Amino acid sequence: MDAWPRIPLEDDPADVLRKAMRGAGLDSRTLAQRTGLDAATIAGWTRGDGVPRDDEARAVATVLRLDPGKFADAAARRWYPDAEIPHDVRHHPHDPHPSNGYLFFLGDGKTAALIDPAGLPQTLLRAVNDGPYALRYILITHKHADHCDATADVARAFPDAQIVMHRSDAHAIGALAHRALPVADGDDLPFGDDAAIRMLHTPGHTDGSSCFLFRSTVFTGDTLFAGSVGGIFADVSTYADLLASVRLKLFALDEATVVMPGHGPPSTIGAERAHNPFF
Repeated sequence: MDAWPRIPLEDDPADVLRKAMRGAGLDSRTLAQRTGLDAATIAGWTRGDGVPRDDEARAVATVLRLDPGKFADAAARRWYPDAEIPHDVRHHPHDPHPSNGYLFFLGDGKTAALIDPAGLPQTLLRAVNDGPYALRYILITHKHADHCDATADVARAFPDAQIVMHRSDAHAIGALAHRALPVADGDDLPFGDDAAIRMLHTPGHTDGSSCFLFRSTVFTGDTLFAGSVGGIFADVSTYADLLASVRLKLFALDEATVVMPGHGPPSTIGAERAHNPFF
C-alpha cells in the first residue's frame, strides 16, 4: 500500500453537528430545549465557534441519534483513520475542486478504471496516459459537478471506455447519458479474466449515488467519508435512506475493506463501524 498524507477529515465537529441537526429536523433552539444547553452556544458550535465538552457532546448526540461516545471523540478530535491506499489504486486531485479522483488497475498494470472524471481534464488524461493504461471504465459515483464535470473530455479521449452511472443521476452528463451502462444495485462489471467491479446503489446524498467495490476497496463518492457521511441533496432520497445505505450495504462488507471517499482521507469499513458518529 502507498502512504497517504495526513490531510484533514472532510467534516469537522461543526459539519457533523449541522448534518445531524438537518437530518433530525432540529434547530439550535429545539436542541437546547431537549438537552438543557444554551441555544446560542449550540448555534456557535454549528459555526465552528468552539466545540462541546464531552458531557455536552454526549447530550446533543443522544437527541440527534448520533453515537454519544463517537461524537464526543469527534468533538475532541481524538480519532483519525489509519489507512493507506491499496497498491492497485492511484489517487489524483480534482483541481480546482476539493474532491478525490482515483484510478485502479488490474495486476497486469495495463487495464484500468477511472473513478469520477472531474476537474482539470489534463490531470485525468495524464493520470491515464502515465500508466500507460487501457481505460476500460469511467465510473461516476453521482451527479455533482465536482465528480463528473470532465466526463465529456475523458470520454472523447478514450472512446472505448464504458461510462457507468446510475440512471437517476445520468442526466448530469448530458448527451453522454445514453452511453452510460444501465447498471443496477449489485450488478457486477467484468474486469479482466478473473475480476469484477460491483456497483452498490447507495441513495441519500443524491438519488443515484453509487459506490464501486473492487476486490477489497470500495470507492464511496459522497456517501461515506472518514468519520462522517454526505449531506442530503436528493430529490427523493432522505437522510434515513443515506444511513440505511451505509448500514445495510457498506457496513455489510468485510471490515478490512479500504474506503476511498470522494473527499478527505481513506479509512476502512471496520474503522467506520467503530468511530463514525452517525452509526
